[in-house]
Amino acid sequence: MATEIIKQLEHVRRKISKKHQRQERSRIGQFLTPAPIAHFMADLFQRDIEDVRILDAGAGGGILSAAAVEILTSRKGRLQSIEVTAYESDKQVLPYLEDALARCEALCDESGIKFHSNIRGKDFITDGVFLSEEGLFSGDGDRYTHAILNPPYKKINSQCKMRRLLDSAGIEVSNLYAAFVWLAARMLESGGEMVAITPRSFCNGPYFRRFRLDLLKMMALQRIHVFESRKKAFREDNVLQENVIFHAIRTKHTPLYLTISSSEDDDFHKMNIRRMPYQRVILPHDRDAFIHLVLTDDDKDVMRRMQRFGLPLDELGIEVSTGRVVDFRAREHLRSQPEVGTVPLIYPCHFEHGFIRWPIVSNKKPNAIVSSSQTRDLMVPKGYYVLTRRFSAKEERRRVVAAVYDPKRINVPLIGFENHLNYFHARGKGLSSNIARGLALYLNSTLFDQYFRLFSGHTQVNATDLRKMRYPTREQLIQLGTYVNKHMPDQEIVDVILQKVCANDG
Repeated sequence: MATEIIKQLEHVRRKISKKHQRQERSRIGQFLTPAPIAHFMADLFQRDIEDVRILDAGAGGGILSAAAVEILTSRKGRLQSIEVTAYESDKQVLPYLEDALARCEALCDESGIKFHSNIRGKDFITDGVFLSEEGLFSGDGDRYTHAILNPPYKKINSQCKMRRLLDSAGIEVSNLYAAFVWLAARMLESGGEMVAITPRSFCNGPYFRRFRLDLLKMMALQRIHVFESRKKAFREDNVLQENVIFHAIRTKHTPLYLTISSSEDDDFHKMNIRRMPYQRVILPHDRDAFIHLVLTDDDKDVMRRMQRFGLPLDELGIEVSTGRVVDFRAREHLRSQPEVGTVPLIYPCHFEHGFIRWPIVSNKKPNAIVSSSQTRDLMVPKGYYVLTRRFSAKEERRRVVAAVYDPKRINVPLIGFENHLNYFHARGKGLSSNIARGLALYLNSTLFDQYFRLFSGHTQVNATDLRKMRYPTREQLIQLGTYVNKHMPDQEIVDVILQKVCANDG
């Protein structure tokens, strides 16, 4: 239950989030935290200490700081003083933040707790990098005991000043939220706690690898909460994002277990909660430190069933790459229909029943690309390839959708694969027929799709994610391929075939 100050600030949040300001907050990638989420986040803090120093980076209207103050003062413990440092660069919001912290001061006065606040109306990234470089946080007494964050969600331009600033501090990230979390973690004292709500995307993928490695080196995860619906955590702001809330402690000692919970939305009374071995969530020998979020018994069963597949792609002699043709960059070479001097250009729209149908009648996508010295490097030689869509359509039940490119159906010497596709190949050349068919069947299985979703925090299907998956043996792939003829079997039959060919007691 949200308590009095948080309830009052929820009205303020809604006022700030009205339509005339929502567009601006969307532009800067920052969305204000709803009261139930703020209360849940603050309640994850565990420490019982006398002097609390809270960092609220990207404070907005101050609801997270207020939630932390209200939760901490309500507990019976040793608390003697609270100091809040709140960063907010939006001048329109600063008066609301000042009011929130004034309410916090009044509450602390009633409880006999000393309170001090410091509002910094400046960019947190610039200040945080400066403070780190100057060594102003060199002593434990100068660091924060708590950090609570709902950082902005926005990509960082590779050429901007902020990118260069972060690079100079050794912070290699592609999104603002990861930079905020990384800097805040550096500013915590030993034993300090962090609670943050962020996109789930940092849990896997190449763009967040350095961030994950450094974060998990500094911090030990204690709790991860997953929102099952992409629409409901920030539904008033129309944010379509898979969000997580995580609680971590600044320590080099990882716990034996961590808690993973989930809810459809911000009704935390309806949670699914699991206590998982830490090494089942972050595999000890995984050089990429992917975070596997196992939420249910079904998820646990998927993990168990996938253990039978032990081979990485490279041991199979198979590679996966992203299609080389970026259509808007090659626009002058594209043709609506094949003609003399062109080769097929394959898009996701060419997928049909597990194979590639080409050409098709389409007013949206071209069917061909001119073959010339300027485009030759964008093409691959004739052969069997397995293609997957990088982006799943809304009506698709599965995130991973695969199709076979059969050179007997499209008898041409060269092909172009558009950038919205990944393609499986053997060192740049085609696969054998049965390997390609068997691989496509495996990729189209319910089991593969379910496992992929366990560690993939975004709707894209990237080549790097596909490399991280485990695959059947060559012999099993060949056997699977014998079941694929003119088209891919129906989903139920695909799953039965996989179980039949690859079942074992492991």
